[in-house]
Amino acid sequence: MMTPQINKKLLKQHDLPIGSFYFYENFVVSEIKEGVTMTFETASKIFELGKTYFGNTTPFVYISNRVNSYAFDPTAHFKSTAMFPNLKGYAVVVYDTINDKVAKMEQPFMNKPAHIFKRLQDAIDWVEELIPQD
Repeated sequence: MMTPQINKKLLKQHDLPIGSFYFYENFVVSEIKEGVTMTFETASKIFELGKTYFGNTTPFVYISNRVNSYAFDPTAHFKSTAMFPNLKGYAVVVYDTINDKVAKMEQPFMNKPAHIFKRLQDAIDWVEELIPQD
């Protein structure tokens, strides 16, 4: 798992049927399981958890750590970002050219700052740029 790589305090890890989700103070890292089809409906539990940890005011970034291949409906971004006025950005960490291409195709659907990274630590560093800590 990726948790030891992150030099931040893990608030809680949630293992759901669709994947694992690691909640930190100002970001969440998702690792979706191989072969899952992500839709607005299948992601509903993630949204509930997001509201629990971040509410409507705590600024946060969603980091998709794409360690597995899975299908995704990019139009779900429109509905999900509307639910979270405090979402400051969306990071995708890719490990191969196919996922890099897929992430680039998703970017036009984002109505928040979005960035593609090759390393998880770079995505976490970007969180700190978007959400400066006092």
